[in-house]
Amino acid sequence: MSSNFRKSTSESAQELLIKKPVYLDTETTGTGANAEIVEISIIDADGEVLVDTLVKPNRRIPLDAVRIHGITDQMVQCALSWMLVWPSVEEILHDRVVGIYNADFDLRMMRQNNQLYGLVWRNPARKVFCIMKMYAEFYGSGRWQTLVNAGLQCGIPLPNSHRALDDTKLAREVFLYMAEFSR
Repeated sequence: MSSNFRKSTSESAQELLIKKPVYLDTETTGTGANAEIVEISIIDADGEVLVDTLVKPNRRIPLDAVRIHGITDQMVQCALSWMLVWPSVEEILHDRVVGIYNADFDLRMMRQNNQLYGLVWRNPARKVFCIMKMYAEFYGSGRWQTLVNAGLQCGIPLPNSHRALDDTKLAREVFLYMAEFSR
């Protein structure tokens, strides 16, 4: 693994850190074209929680998804629908720099949920960066690592519970680890 990759990625992370990014994660009913968000969390640059909420989908949560994140139909029974959650999320993300571990997936899920609920999708963020892709460069293999592996490789003692808030916190810590590497 080349120290040049680490230094370059660390410098990029430092530049993004100056912009005080927020960090986001979702949990979903699956990965397909009809999958819906069942939980979303956003934390700010200091790790303060801005959003941490379950989201009630239009369909049942498949057991395969429940086995991953532990979110059941009963847990989301009284939660707000995406239609009611999205305005707050959109407002928080408006013109912000946003870090997401596997950004392509979470952005697709938000866009997909907006389509399912007849909401217009205009990515509100000023810039979105993918922590997973940055970490692949930092790690030096160019291969994507799972969030849990990235956390372990960085020696971060936070859990990867596959719940949105824990995963958001862990993604932030992986990003901070990269930013601090060459200081």
